[in-house]
Amino acid sequence: MARHLVTSALPYINGIKHLGNMVGSMLPADVYSRYLRQRGHDVLYICATDEHGTPAELAAKEAGLSVAEFCAQAHDAQKAVYDGFELAFDYFGRSSSQQTREITQHFARKLNENGFIEERAIRQVYSPVDGRFLPDRYVEGTCPHCDYDKARGDQCENCTRVLDPTDLIDPRSAISGSTELEVRETKHLFLLQSKLQHEVEAWIDSVSEKWPHLSSSIARKWLTEGLHDRAITRDLDWGVPVPADTWPELAAEGKVFYVWFDAPIAYIGATKEWADAARDGETRDWKSWWYEADDVRYTEFMAKDNVPFHTVMFPATELGVREPWKMVDFVKGFNWLTYYGGKFSTSQKRGVFTDAALEILPADYWRYFLIANAPESDDSSFTWEHFTATVNKDLADTLGNFVNRVLSFSRKRFGDEVPAGRAAGGAEAKLGEEIARLLAEYEEHMEALQFRKAAAALRALWSAGNSYLEEKAPWLEIKTDADGAALTLRTAMNLIHLYAVVSEPFIPATAGAMRGAFALENDTATWVTAEQAKALDAVTAGTAFTVPPVLFAKITEEDLESYRERFGGAPDA
Repeated sequence: MARHLVTSALPYINGIKHLGNMVGSMLPADVYSRYLRQRGHDVLYICATDEHGTPAELAAKEAGLSVAEFCAQAHDAQKAVYDGFELAFDYFGRSSSQQTREITQHFARKLNENGFIEERAIRQVYSPVDGRFLPDRYVEGTCPHCDYDKARGDQCENCTRVLDPTDLIDPRSAISGSTELEVRETKHLFLLQSKLQHEVEAWIDSVSEKWPHLSSSIARKWLTEGLHDRAITRDLDWGVPVPADTWPELAAEGKVFYVWFDAPIAYIGATKEWADAARDGETRDWKSWWYEADDVRYTEFMAKDNVPFHTVMFPATELGVREPWKMVDFVKGFNWLTYYGGKFSTSQKRGVFTDAALEILPADYWRYFLIANAPESDDSSFTWEHFTATVNKDLADTLGNFVNRVLSFSRKRFGDEVPAGRAAGGAEAKLGEEIARLLAEYEEHMEALQFRKAAAALRALWSAGNSYLEEKAPWLEIKTDADGAALTLRTAMNLIHLYAVVSEPFIPATAGAMRGAFALENDTATWVTAEQAKALDAVTAGTAFTVPPVLFAKITEEDLESYRERFGGAPDA
């Protein structure tokens, strides 16, 4: 089987992330990784907190902590939430690790040796009130392209255009709010992306044909506009230091690398963290995943604002190093998940945040809803009304009710073992063909990373069981044909086991509960073949079973009202 390297965009360290962040990177990466593992592939899913840059310093200052202490606490807090969502990272590291520092400095030295880094004197915003140069995110103002009045000095989150602080209209210090800003001369390192444009274009041409239109169009838009040389150092106290052996003057001034230079390198650094964390007697070869890794298929997951950095800037960096580092094969980009039509926003605390979501309902409710409504082809909107309807119809009625009524009815009429009944007949053969067909659709969509379509196919699999149950009506059948009713229930129990196996990427906790209902010896099945789907005989007569607690509780009108009251409806409500 193939080796699959999977990464999701690094969640920034300044606070717990919202549902839009979850569905735009980490959750679909987890669903895909789980699916690949179940199909027998060798998978390494790597992520980390993104800890450098100005927002970390600003958040630490607001919290009254040193940046190092703040980042350590925030990393643990985020990891606890991701554990709650059952994100099965192979390793969740930190961009501030020593491993990332060393590899980032190595990349910078190599780029310099190859003529792709240049030291330049530039004019930069300086705040006399704050007594310091202001790096990009320390400057806020109005975007010159879309007039958004809360644009940052590195990027406008409204129109996603990359900016320099001096581009902003009516700029102000993010530290003090002072508008008494000056422009002074200072020195920084520049990555000469302009010299790498043709190489990046050739690489994009070679790999992007099967990418989602969103990912390829953003990359090509940047290339059409032309790659510009980019400053890759900042005046900050926190970050990967410029190595003194190569740039002694800048190192003495305390320059650190720009967060968007070291953050993608942190994927590699976190993989080395994973290797270094191996237990005694265990060997983990991190470099085989990244260096001369021709047998690895590398897939990245991210929201659209991160796409240009991963499809243009980081590839330019890797190409310029002139070493055989693994480059991405497939970039799965996502649009925005909105909150009643407005953007989720960490900085403005708008929308449902992941820790609050887990306080309300278990992770599987959120996992299923988010993937079933993933913003793939366009933006999608979260509303409490839509969430409630999806949970009640798909999870509570279609899946949960099927499991409960099959097991409860069988226990009531036949006891705590799977009933035997007669051999499968025409209805069961027809059902098996339908299940095999729907399973093939589900697999096709998962292989293509089409998550909404995969969710629809999974939902159709669940619905097929309900249709079979309604057609056979064992509650009526048992009055005149006990063996026929037993066959129906045995077949339905096999559907429950099949659902447990194939639903695991979406709803792992529920899948475990369904699978655990049956006392099967050596139940090591990781997937279901077409032949097994047609036969529906994994759970044999005489197998002991239990009825699990209610898998999904319906959301009531009272619940819905309490959610609206806590979180509001439309963003301006």
